[in-house]
Amino acid sequence: MAFNPAQAAAALLRDRQNHMVVSSLPPGIAPTTEAEGAAVQHALARLVNADPPFGFKIGATGRRMQTYLGVDAPIAGFMQGKDVYLSHANLRFADYIRPGVECEVAVRLAADLPPGPCSLQQAQAAVGDFVAAIEIVENRYGDLKDLGTPTLVADQMYHAAAVIGEQGNTDWRTLDIGALHGRISLDDGTGDHGVTTDLLGHPLTGLAWLAGSAVAAAFGGLKAGQIVMLGSVTPPVWLSGPATVTVTFPPLPPVTVRLT
Repeated sequence: MAFNPAQAAAALLRDRQNHMVVSSLPPGIAPTTEAEGAAVQHALARLVNADPPFGFKIGATGRRMQTYLGVDAPIAGFMQGKDVYLSHANLRFADYIRPGVECEVAVRLAADLPPGPCSLQQAQAAVGDFVAAIEIVENRYGDLKDLGTPTLVADQMYHAAAVIGEQGNTDWRTLDIGALHGRISLDDGTGDHGVTTDLLGHPLTGLAWLAGSAVAAAFGGLKAGQIVMLGSVTPPVWLSGPATVTVTFPPLPPVTVRLT
């Protein structure tokens, strides 16, 4: 019998709407491969009227993130337009399930990238803007080993929202974007830092990977105008309460989010 992604998508959406921790899905409906997980994710996008999506997030592109999550390859998820903000956002802490924040860079595509193999040069040629970003993630999972990677793919891999920076006056092509230093700072004085070299060796390697991924195939490829989050240079900073968060990747303009 052919795999039907609709039941798993409905179950994941129901858990999310009820602020429930996502555990392993029943064997009869759970995806068992990355391609099945991508099909569930596409079905989930249709349920929330996000097909085609505003963009995509890529997780686990950094070695620290892969170690933290216990995975050895990137995972991608779609993003809804209503959850993506420009430069700054004021959000309600209570609207999220155990929220955290990540120190990211992102691109806005100027050209389509069809599904299938993609070189770093092809990915770079498709980029319009290269910006700093914050991803708001949710720890809405139990034991990741019980959950399984296909279900993590299906559920957009922790994604909740994003704040995308502006390009500013600096042409990103004049920068060494493979060695930008990023910092995430909280108003309580804590934070972390990292460098874009850690994102698969070069941040746009993740974009090339996404174009060839099962998720891109499920959505019919990447389209001009979409935003793609390229991954975090630090592990997530989990929040215990309201906070103001700033991410900087000089000389790119900074981004902030305030969760109250």
